[in-house]
Amino acid sequence: MRLVLISGMSGSGKSVALNVLEDAGFFCVDNLPAPLLPQLVGHLRDAGYSRVAVAVDVRSGKSMSALPPMMGVLRNGTELQTLFLDARDDALIARFSETRRRHPLGDDQTSLAEAIRRERDLLEPIVALGHRIDTSDLPSAVLRKWVRELVQIDEGSGLTLMFESFGFKHGIPLDADLVFDVRCLPNPHYDPVLRPQTGCDQPVIDYLERSPDVLRMRDDIARFVHDWLPCYIKDSRSYLTVAIGCTGGQHRSVYMTQWLAEHFRKEARVLLRHRSLASSGK
Repeated sequence: MRLVLISGMSGSGKSVALNVLEDAGFFCVDNLPAPLLPQLVGHLRDAGYSRVAVAVDVRSGKSMSALPPMMGVLRNGTELQTLFLDARDDALIARFSETRRRHPLGDDQTSLAEAIRRERDLLEPIVALGHRIDTSDLPSAVLRKWVRELVQIDEGSGLTLMFESFGFKHGIPLDADLVFDVRCLPNPHYDPVLRPQTGCDQPVIDYLERSPDVLRMRDDIARFVHDWLPCYIKDSRSYLTVAIGCTGGQHRSVYMTQWLAEHFRKEARVLLRHRSLASSGK
């Protein structure tokens, strides 16, 4: 049986992820108390279900503490993949304000910000159990695409290397494992012709590759990732996210991630993300 376990902050997009899996043919269960998970998995396995997705979050209350020690049991005879959805506090507050929904931990004596802080504390022990996705600035369509990409990956066939571009003015992605800052490189933004283009466009690529500093930093980042990749694989990681940031996330970081993703396709399973471009619809 393949089991996809979804957890994360309230308002981070767990329902979106669960709907994607349901559309893909998974048997989906939402808001399951953590102690009931082994029983559910055993029942569905006996009933012949081969693909199951379960959302477990802070609505389970104190029973969430049972989840980490349960992971070893679940992996016995089950192909387990875990996703943890997260977002910045300001993004979560904005979403709850827009929908006017009540936070699961909120009450008449607790503000929304306080409820979110309490939820982070309760979920801290399970953040590292799976792949973390920062949905702060992601449109729902992009989140659905990323989840589809992740669930199509065969568990146990090696590490997935994710290259992600972003803009520092929007904040560092929460799901980044390695972060490289390329803001010191020549900026195409100051060329009126190149400004509306992106690091995927050939004129921007040509502009950047004329700079020795760009080539040197590009090769240095590639060498660093190449040298340390075996250690991350040895650590039994399923995912390693390499985030490259420039000021706006449109030119330099996009070029770098495009080049690095292509460079490493022969060494690992590679996924490519352009966070700021996805947020702006480019």
